[in-house]
Amino acid sequence: MKLVRGAWKLLVAIKDGLVLVAMLLFFGLLFAALNARPGTKAIPTGALVLDLKGTIVEQPEEQAPFAALSGQQMPRQYRARDVLRAIEEARTDDRVKALVLDLDSFGGGYPATLNEIAEAIRRFRDTKKPVLAYATAYTDAGYRLAANASEIWVNPLGGTLFTGPGGSQLYYKGLIDKLGVNTHVYRVGKFKSFVEPYTRADQSPEAREASQQLLGSLFGQWQEAIAKARPKAQVAQFLASPDRLIVAANGDIARANLAAGIVDKLGDRTAFGRRVAALVGSDARKPAGNFTRIGYDSWIGAHPLSRSGDSIGVVTIAGDIVDGEGGPGSAHGDTIARLILDGLAKKDLKALVVRVDSPGGSVLASERIRLAILEAKKKGLPIVVSMGGLAASGGYWVSTPGDVIFAEPATITGSIGIFGIIPTFEKTLAKLGITTDGVKATPLSGQPDVFAGTTPQLDTILQAGIENGYRQFLGRVAQSRGMTPQRVDKIAQGRVWDGGTARQLKLVDRFGGVQDAIAEAAKRAKLDPAKVHAEYLEKEPGFAAQLAASFADKNDDDVAEGATGGDVFARIAAERRGLLAQALGDVKRLATAGSVQARCLECGGLGPSDTAGADARLLDLILTRIGL
Repeated sequence: MKLVRGAWKLLVAIKDGLVLVAMLLFFGLLFAALNARPGTKAIPTGALVLDLKGTIVEQPEEQAPFAALSGQQMPRQYRARDVLRAIEEARTDDRVKALVLDLDSFGGGYPATLNEIAEAIRRFRDTKKPVLAYATAYTDAGYRLAANASEIWVNPLGGTLFTGPGGSQLYYKGLIDKLGVNTHVYRVGKFKSFVEPYTRADQSPEAREASQQLLGSLFGQWQEAIAKARPKAQVAQFLASPDRLIVAANGDIARANLAAGIVDKLGDRTAFGRRVAALVGSDARKPAGNFTRIGYDSWIGAHPLSRSGDSIGVVTIAGDIVDGEGGPGSAHGDTIARLILDGLAKKDLKALVVRVDSPGGSVLASERIRLAILEAKKKGLPIVVSMGGLAASGGYWVSTPGDVIFAEPATITGSIGIFGIIPTFEKTLAKLGITTDGVKATPLSGQPDVFAGTTPQLDTILQAGIENGYRQFLGRVAQSRGMTPQRVDKIAQGRVWDGGTARQLKLVDRFGGVQDAIAEAAKRAKLDPAKVHAEYLEKEPGFAAQLAASFADKNDDDVAEGATGGDVFARIAAERRGLLAQALGDVKRLATAGSVQARCLECGGLGPSDTAGADARLLDLILTRIGL
């Protein structure tokens, strides 16, 4: 008994110790968060620093509560409207003497989003305030922003190569056949290529045609924008014959960039910091290369969204559209529908703006959201749709209630088509010597049977259901756009369009961003656009998420002159890891797709390089285990 009592006392002591440690950790985090709240610090006179260590998205995911304590620098997601507001507020504030773009770790964003931010940078520069950009190696997305700077710096040991959009897509048909997996596909739309990686060994002619048109248009817009921002830069030559220019510079990529006018200065971070310090001042007590900086999060905290005037509701549909409930980062149908319905019931909304930035997803969840939007229309509220970087498939489905649809020329939209996919493993099991048998009361008993395969009756029913869903999709678009279903069918078939072409096809009405959509909604509600404010209908982050965000904000505002991004070879290594992460994601989607889908394949490689996504996090865990 003494031994048992002693063991019990030891366990109680361990438990008490763990509780004490947890309480100390909690209150330590709380103290750090309270002291790190943006806006509590005085804003100095200096340079506003956009140190973009991650991607620009429409709606960031919630940060894991204790991720900031891991010691690992996690990529961050920056809300596009916050970045735009930061630049616009800085443009007319005398405390901001310069704008610094630190693009060493920038993961990009969708072309339309980058175009908006690039234009905001140009407007800042038009005030005659300097804009300085720095990176070890610029990506195409990073250079889209940097091109509007008055000075572009690159590390002498780095350098920039432009790649343009496109690249290889993984196809799993050969592997699936070897494993004996039987992939049952039900789809409508000859351009609906999302299922092709599971059914083909290469790209279909229809998918190739659509991709060439889309990528050609988007890359043409990128080239035009760069030429407008930096007319003397020899970007065309660097795209056509980069090898010749680099060999002529004896393999010095940075020197070749300088000679081509792509960058203005070569220098490391210390030299760049000294240049900024000469413009905005520095602290003599700090190491060489420091300058007076205004942190992004402090600046955003000091400039909250306006709350004056009448309320225009803005609901954001960002990320994959999925069934059920959840937080930001994915568009959960039940959650978004509830936000809309609660906003209509509890807030005095005068109009509703639907901000879409999604490749689509579940048809069921898309319809759930569409019906909630229609409730606003039943109340007599004007409905204005604002398409961000991406509004395809299910993203277009939820746009159909709009009285008017805004998009950008580089918005990716369309992909009007649906599909379903079911893998079965009867051949795989047979290879292992496993067979199936049983009694079935009807042709549908036990169906869909992932062990024994599907029956012809089920295949017929599911294909008929997909075709019916497609007809409904066509009907919703036809009613919304004032077309016949036959006309919509000709421009649908799952094909993806850029915003400029979509406007010509009457899939969108006007060019403009979310502020243009809010102004239009105000006018339709017979209000003065200057006397309204956006009431964002969003799920409030939990206490733990707020703690994590506050802690991350503190780290983000800290000076980090020593941080250095990767060169061209580091970018190649990152792309290799990204390809492996894509493979994991493709396998996961095949295994977990549980409903009829309206989703876009071509959209995947055109947006943010989301190294913070779930697929990449899983990949990092695996690579850590196997030592890669």
